[in-house]
Formats: sequence, structure tokens, C-alpha cells
Amino acid sequence: MWQKWRKSPTGIALLFWLIPAAFLGYFFYQPLLALFNLLVSPAWGVDLAAINLTRVWRPLRFTFGQATLSTLLTLVVGLPGAWLFTRFTFPGKKTLKVLTTLPFILPTVVVAAGFNALLGPRGWLNLLLMGVFDLGTPPIQFLNTFGAILTAHVFYNTTIIIRVVSNAWSRQNIRLHHAAQVLGASPWRTFREVTLPLLKPSILAATFLVFLFNFTSFGVVLMLGGPRFATLEVEVYVQALHLLNLPLASILSIIQLFCTLLITIAHGRLSGRRELSIAPRAQRIAVRRPKSGWERVVVVLLIITLFSLLVAPLASLVLRSFVKLEPVRGERGEVQRGLTLRFYRELGINRRGDLFYVPPIAAAQNSFIFATITILITLFLGILVAYALRQPTAINNLLDPLLMLPLGASAITLGLGFIIAFNRPPFTEWRFPILLPIAHSLVALPFIVRTLSPALQDIPYSLRNAARALGASPLRVWWEIDLPLLAPALLVSTIFALTISLGEFGASTFLVRPEHPTLPVAIFRYISQPGALNYGQALAMSTLLMIACAAGILVIERIGLPGMELF
Repeated sequence: MWQKWRKSPTGIALLFWLIPAAFLGYFFYQPLLALFNLLVSPAWGVDLAAINLTRVWRPLRFTFGQATLSTLLTLVVGLPGAWLFTRFTFPGKKTLKVLTTLPFILPTVVVAAGFNALLGPRGWLNLLLMGVFDLGTPPIQFLNTFGAILTAHVFYNTTIIIRVVSNAWSRQNIRLHHAAQVLGASPWRTFREVTLPLLKPSILAATFLVFLFNFTSFGVVLMLGGPRFATLEVEVYVQALHLLNLPLASILSIIQLFCTLLITIAHGRLSGRRELSIAPRAQRIAVRRPKSGWERVVVVLLIITLFSLLVAPLASLVLRSFVKLEPVRGERGEVQRGLTLRFYRELGINRRGDLFYVPPIAAAQNSFIFATITILITLFLGILVAYALRQPTAINNLLDPLLMLPLGASAITLGLGFIIAFNRPPFTEWRFPILLPIAHSLVALPFIVRTLSPALQDIPYSLRNAARALGASPLRVWWEIDLPLLAPALLVSTIFALTISLGEFGASTFLVRPEHPTLPVAIFRYISQPGALNYGQALAMSTLLMIACAAGILVIERIGLPGMELF
């Protein structure tokens, strides 16, 4: 009986799930239970009736409001962008597509630095207007405004709409469009009654995903919104780390987790219905050059809009890291400009002699060490889960959503749960902060599984059967059949884990130790301190981090794997 069960699909799947399930149970679900336990534990004596409901309702209302408005604005920009990439070809299309994808994987501290370099008090646009109109103060007040939050969210999430919708749009069956036109339908009616209904599941799935990311936004609101605006994430951060009010922080985290769970379930159900519009490659919509005059005008306007919104802040960041701006005495509002490498040279120098100073180079080394551990953990667990999902068994329908839940849980909630659950030996005795790469692994694991699983599903069983017939052992079959065919997916997974770990900011703010800061935490420290040198060093570190992320997305774009339509 045992031998028969062990060789069944359910038995094989459970064996593969054993280690990943134990990892998730101990390092993800235990911290979440610790948040619930904090509210009912007599040791804390939490009186729910004494909780100020205003401190709960205000951030909850603002979180829903800004997420809804940000999502609508993202659709306004993203849907025309999806139409552009689906229907037309133009010079620089591949480059623009890569550049529009880059914001999605950039750390929030880099994005904040980019918008600061473009629209901040000493940003390029303010300097230009001050010079042209002889102004003494910056005319554009962008930072610490609600508009800054909305703009940054559109900057981050436009690529989700473009990638998901354009992928579904390009795979629609062109014969359906031709049939509608033969029956006398106008182009607008064909779009309304054929194209749009087929796109509806993909649009809704992308919309829920964008709303989820806006709902769990932390760094953007903290760094660009200022103290007047607080989402649930920011309020948890303030209550836990600044006011040490862990009970209220736990209540906010539980509310946030419950909301994101509902959004994640809705997105998962919609994502499962997106494959209705797939057509054979020969029957799909073909791209073409814009023909009529209005098409050329619209294409040019869309390219300029995407470039201005998604590329200009990053270009401003890079340029500003090489430019020295110094005020000229006696001349109001004027500055002296000059190219310099000083900000990069100063990255390893402690000018102030601070006893608690950690060189940015050391922070970068810490980030790469944490990223290396994250890669090892996620690849090991991701391979096991991918082989488990390959088995045709109903147990995967239960366990797979539990694996995806960390994608919807916020990094702030995860960090707070880690503090509560693991504030005991041996974690408090280890000098090396092992909990940080574990938290990064929980954030990256859903992406890794969604990369490896389709690639593994595409390996034909016939290759394995042929190898076994020739006398190969299971280990040799894996080494000589599966591993070479999985190599591209493993490379993409490695890059995903690397970029996610390098840029993770939310959980790191809770778990990082002062002597082991990560690169995003170091950037946040420098950009929060006054002085041109600190600001320049933050820009230099942001540029280096952005280059690392850009290199990763270029490799991912060139490889192109099944199931990678979002990236």
C-alpha cells in the first residue's frame, strides 16, 4: 500500500511539497499567526475597545482611495500603450519596451531619487524654469504631494497593463476580426463587440494586479508623499518602529493582509480565464507600420508620453549623479554646473568620522551577500515546487494558492511578523542577519515558481522515457535531460531573485541591522540627510543599483520563456 501511494501523483507531489511547505509554514505563516496572537495575548493586555478607530479608518480610507485613483490613471496610460505595442512597429520599439519594463523592478528608493532629480526643488525642470524666468524659488512643488504618489504609481505599474494586455491582444485570432468586417462591422464596432470582450479578462486581471501593488505601496508614499499621507503600510511602519505601538501596528497589518488576500484571490480567478483568446501563431494579429496621418500622430504622441513618464526620471537620475550644482553668490537662483565623479569617489570615504558609518560599498556587498543566499534558497525551493506542480493531482489546487499568498502579503507586514515571531534565540544570537535573505526569499519565491513551472511543463516526457530505456538512473536523467533544458529558466529565476533581493526595501527597514545595511536602506539614509554630498552619493548608489536591475531585465527580455508575458 505504501509503495503504491508513494508512486502515485499525489504521493510524489507531497514529497516535493514537504520542504517548501515546512519553509512557508515556519517563516511565513508562523509570523502571521504571531500578529494575531499579539492581539489576544494577556501579556500585552490589548483592549480593542480602547483602540482609536480614527488611526485605523484614516489610513484604510486613504489606501483604498489612492490605490483606486492610481489604478485608473495607470489604465489611462497603459491601455493606449498596449495598443501601440500590439498593432505597430517603429524604430526603437524593442528598446522602448525594455525601458518601460525597467520601472517595475526598480527599488522605490531609486524611483524617489529619479523623480527628485527631475521634479525636486533642485531638479532639472525647476532649474530650467528658474533660469529661463529668473525665479528665486522653484516654481514646481512636486515632492510631498498627492500628485507625486499618483505619478510614481503610474510610473511603476504601467508596464503591467502594457505587458499583460498586449500579450493577450497580439494572440487574438485575426479571423474573428475579418469575419466581423465581412459582415459589415465598422472598425469601432469590431473593437467594441469582438476585441474588447476577448480582452476583458486580461484587462481585469491586470487591473487587480495593479490595484494590489498600489494597495501595498510603502516606499513611494513614505519618500514622495511626505508626512501628510499615510497608507496602511506607512502607518504600520510608523506605529511599530517610531511609536513602538505593536498592538495597533498588528491590527493594521491584519486588516491589510485580509484586504490583499481578497484582491489576490480575485486576481487569481481572473488570471485563470485569460487563455480564451489564444490563436495559432499564423492567425494572430500582425504588427505593421502606421499608415494614415492620424495613426502617425497618435503613435508619436504615445511614444513621447511613455518616454517622458517612464524614461525621463531615470535619465535625470543618471545625469544628476555626474553633475555638480553649486549656488553662485550674489546672483539669485543661479547655480554653477559642472561634470564630476566626486559622488562616486566619495562612496567609500567617511568625511565626518561617524563611529556608526557604514561605507556604501559595504552596503552593496551586504546586498549581494543577501541576494546570493536568496538565490540559493529560492532556486532550491522553486525547483521542488515546480516538480510538485507537474504532477496531475488535486493537492496542487490547495497548496499552490498558499504558495502565492506571499505575493499579496506586504513586506511591511512580513517584517513586523518576523520581529514578533523570531525575537528569541537562536535568531537574536546570530551576528549575521539570516532573517533578511529569508524574508527576501518569501517575496521572490512566487515569481521563481511562475518562471520554472511553465519551462518544466514544456519538457516532453518522451525524452525522459528514452533516457530511462537506455539505462539512465533518475539522477542522470535529471542531470542530462531536465537541467540543460531548464537552464534558461534557472538563469531568469536567478536574475529575478537577484533584482528582487537587491531592491527590497519594506521588510529590510524592519530586519536590517545598523552594521549590515542593504543598498536601498543606505540610499534612504543618505537621501534623508541634508547636504549636497549626501544627496549626490544617494544618486550615485541609485544609479549603480538601477544599472544592475537594467542588466537583469535585458537578459530576461532576450531569453523569453513560456509564461513570461508580464516581464
